[in-house]
Amino acid sequence: MKPPNVLFILADEWRADTLACYGNDFVQAPHLNRFAETACVFDRAYCNQPVCTPSRASIWSGLYPHAHGCVTNNQPLPDEHPTLAEMAPEAYHCAYYGKWHLGDEIKAQRGWSEWVSSEDGPYRPYYRDPELLEQFSDYHHFLLEQGYAPDSRAADGAAVFSRAMAAHLAADYSKATFLADRGAAFIEREKDSTRPWFLTLSILEPHMPFYGPYNNRHEPESIPVGPAFLREPTEDMPRRIRSKAGKFYEKGHDGYTLQTEAQWRRLRANYLGLVTLVDEALGKVFAALEATGQADNTLVIVTSDHGEMMGDHRLLTKNVELEPSLRIPMLIRAPGAPAGRCDELVSLVDVAPTVLDFMGAPLPEHLQGVSRRKALLGEKRERSEEIVAEWHDDGAYRVIVSDDGWKLTVSPDDLTTLYYLPEDPHELNNRSGEAALENIEQDLRERLRAWALRTGDDPAVAEWGASACHSA
Repeated sequence: MKPPNVLFILADEWRADTLACYGNDFVQAPHLNRFAETACVFDRAYCNQPVCTPSRASIWSGLYPHAHGCVTNNQPLPDEHPTLAEMAPEAYHCAYYGKWHLGDEIKAQRGWSEWVSSEDGPYRPYYRDPELLEQFSDYHHFLLEQGYAPDSRAADGAAVFSRAMAAHLAADYSKATFLADRGAAFIEREKDSTRPWFLTLSILEPHMPFYGPYNNRHEPESIPVGPAFLREPTEDMPRRIRSKAGKFYEKGHDGYTLQTEAQWRRLRANYLGLVTLVDEALGKVFAALEATGQADNTLVIVTSDHGEMMGDHRLLTKNVELEPSLRIPMLIRAPGAPAGRCDELVSLVDVAPTVLDFMGAPLPEHLQGVSRRKALLGEKRERSEEIVAEWHDDGAYRVIVSDDGWKLTVSPDDLTTLYYLPEDPHELNNRSGEAALENIEQDLRERLRAWALRTGDDPAVAEWGASACHSA
């Protein structure tokens, strides 16, 4: 029997609590909900930096952002850090469909021999190969074939389709459907191949702009929300969070005024409609796996590069250290593995070693993540003691979450926060500085220092804010 195929599905800016398996049966996502019933659902999955490029570089390199060097958006992954496709056994046919955000957006590269591109306009200024400016994405050509005309100009003057224009199209012409149709065709094409394949589907939605063909699928007034929804950040939260929250109320977002609960609920309904759009598209991909008889021999991973605040703590988008921004869905169906749930801490640096482990490849020593193969197969394994996330742009912070649910965030010039997630999952009560918790906070700092030494980060991060936990 040939080695398992790998299907890696990456949706962008997708918060965890939008599926029934994470407690939300309001969102219309029947295909993903059915898939979750056959997969292992990781209840505590995190990104390693809540923004696109650094997070994606961690997925493909198995390194933390400070180690791979892509600490802000639109940075190419350095050539000295091999990608998962470059580390995969030579027998694998590697195909990449969709958003890349790590350099030259529209060409096959870094171990992927087959490439279908869906983005170009915003990324053209970052192409390292100037000859690529003469080309356009596959999605661009698809829209031309459908009779659409570009509505915008890129920074270099090229006529392109804006994200706003694409988001207003019917579902059949969306990026999600475009990629899913081609992904399903790939699966059909490879059904009789003797070579194993590794297909990535990297879908833009539900990333901003927060509107699409299914804006009206969810009634705004009926959307279930938690206690952090539109809660004004309190004085015991970091300044950067308080500042960001105020800006959305003052300026709105992308033409949306965000000064009333009804307006925020309208935006959240649009966002959930984008989740439904992704679900509908992926239904075609899951069906192709089943119809071609490849489902039982395919490792399927469904996840996101980061979450989305969508009104919690009056915040929108990502970039902050709060749970809706850091936590992501992670559903993995592995050949021979039982369905169920896993409360083991996991983060995106674990993707590369996990996939390589299932491929039967030796794990390179430089990888900083951990293979989750044993957890998926139900075998005895040592639990993760913590996960760490980081931030380097417009300020800095480090986040450490312990296996028993304590979450510490430290910054060189902002408040320290400490939350006990089992009792305070919405992060409403910052307990940093409480005398009774001094030992817990110190233990987390020691763990953070050990992690920094182990991964090549500056161990001084463990002392950020240690002497002024509640002074802003």
